[in-house]
Amino acid sequence: MAKSSFLSTGKKLIHGTGPQGHRERMRHRVLGVGAETLADYELLEMLLYYSIPRRDTKPLAKALLNRFGSLAAVFEASGRDLRTLGLSERTVLLLKFPPVVAERLALAEERLRPKLGSWEQLCAYLSGTMASAVPEQFRLLYLDNRNRLLADEPVDDFASTALIFRRALALQAVALIGVQKTLGNFHATTSPLTLFARRLREEAGILSMVLHDVVIVSERRHPLSLRQKGLF
Repeated sequence: MAKSSFLSTGKKLIHGTGPQGHRERMRHRVLGVGAETLADYELLEMLLYYSIPRRDTKPLAKALLNRFGSLAAVFEASGRDLRTLGLSERTVLLLKFPPVVAERLALAEERLRPKLGSWEQLCAYLSGTMASAVPEQFRLLYLDNRNRLLADEPVDDFASTALIFRRALALQAVALIGVQKTLGNFHATTSPLTLFARRLREEAGILSMVLHDVVIVSERRHPLSLRQKGLF
């Protein structure tokens, strides 16, 4: 019985102290509260676990940050510079992957949520999406605080804006852009859409939102901006 008790206690001590015990606590922390709570050196420290299996990687993580100045700079460092600090080929290779993954994620995010912060970006988006749009259907683009697209949805009724702003609040949108495809001539000064755009701008302001523009798209001409025409 005494032997069994000693082994049990010894096992707990092994898991609680030294590099392996520290690694176990770090893993539990990430699983419990998320990796976003980690400092830069801790992120790097944990990443190094996968190329340095049985050593305390915290001193190396801190040395890399001190040498290169930031987490991004560590990942951008050349293999030669990394090797001067004694890093193995396996570790150098490991550090080449995070910036590639980050770039791929950013590109995927850009495709899913394109940024529409300029007239050129908006026109590029519309050229790819409005070809198959329903003619004379008014659509609203809901944007976040970085002018990234949150949703592109039709508006079927100009009588009420309640549903529009309810949807905007649900999406946490801070800006709107209206779009309509037309097949015929568009008379901006007399169109009900111009009156609706003015109303939408005023009510958006009350909710601390912004109506950036209302754009008319036609196959016969370039997109027409009601804002650029000074119509709202």
